[in-house]
Amino acid sequence: MSEERKVKKQLIKNMILNLVTFSIIFYLLGIVIYSQFNNSLYLSADYELENQIKRVQNRSGELERKILPKDDIREKENPRLIFIARDENGEIIENNNLNDIFKEVEFDKSQLNTIYEVNIEGYYYRGINYLIENGNYHQVLINVDSEKSISQKFVRNLSLSFIISEMIILIASYMLSKISLKPIVQSWKKQNQFVQDASHELRTPLAIIQAKQESLLEKPESKIMDKAEDISITLQETKRLTKLVTELMELAKSDSDKLKLNKEKFNLDAEIETIVELYSEVAKTEKKELILDLDYKEEIVADKNKIKELLIILLDNSLKYTQEKDKIEVKTYRKDNKCILEVIDTGIGIGKEAMDHVFERFYREEKSRNRKKGGMGLGLSIAYNIVELHKGSIKIDKNRKKGTRIIVKI
Repeated sequence: MSEERKVKKQLIKNMILNLVTFSIIFYLLGIVIYSQFNNSLYLSADYELENQIKRVQNRSGELERKILPKDDIREKENPRLIFIARDENGEIIENNNLNDIFKEVEFDKSQLNTIYEVNIEGYYYRGINYLIENGNYHQVLINVDSEKSISQKFVRNLSLSFIISEMIILIASYMLSKISLKPIVQSWKKQNQFVQDASHELRTPLAIIQAKQESLLEKPESKIMDKAEDISITLQETKRLTKLVTELMELAKSDSDKLKLNKEKFNLDAEIETIVELYSEVAKTEKKELILDLDYKEEIVADKNKIKELLIILLDNSLKYTQEKDKIEVKTYRKDNKCILEVIDTGIGIGKEAMDHVFERFYREEKSRNRKKGGMGLGLSIAYNIVELHKGSIKIDKNRKKGTRIIVKI
């Protein structure tokens, strides 16, 4: 299975998982909302029913009668209420003066003081049964057609909302899955690119070494002096290969979070002076001017070896891409409570399009920063990782006159 198909398969899996999760949450929320709405909708009706028990209990004088007088009760009651008096067997007492439709209402003697719902010839009622002291029963019904109609409309609207929400959730699930997979896809693409670039970089020196060694075997009787050039090229490519492997290992450690810092206090300006002194001779030889402007004058807490490596990479880069009579300036100063290190050169500079890619691995600007300069496009990537490990920032910009300006904040 290709990587693209794997990504698509994972996208579908994530989308289904998101869809199911959000749907369950939405349905549960809908059930809670419907339950709360329904309870509040029938609250007034249920209150009227439950209140009948309290009212009857407060009328101790009336409890001795078989039936409470119609006018005595209804003049103070909700007109929607229907009262049905029943004997100890649950049969309707004759003088109830009820409409015929209520004479067939079901009655359960075991269901007392509990609100229930009943449908009487298409009309909806909520009812409650309770026992009175003379052994008879009262059944009270209240019409809830309006509440039922509102509830049914609410259910229809809620169902429609569910359907619309499912469509929205489907789209949202797809978008969320795509967003969540984006860094993974980018990482996968970078990894593939990294492997391809690394393979390409390794192949070149290996091919040269192999060719030169094979040429030595073709003439075993030759003297070292005769093959000095081939041996020199082999050694150069071996060094280049060793450096490449070392840099790749460092980047691999950084990626796997195995690279740890050994932080200590040290004077940054003093360390910079020591390193620049080593490069001064190289600069003089190449007829370039190396300038120091160190004004931090404080100690920093960092990994000394990594900071040295950072400065070496930046100086190496500047020396590599400057020509005779160009200037390289190293500056330090304090700003916004941070240590600022700048390496400024008047070299060949960098194109605008390349600005956003210089810290990517194996990236080289085609025209100016090519393999002829000896670089492999890993130096600035390592520099970026070092700064990131120190919770700092690094950026590259154009020098005012010409060349580049690298600004490091630690």
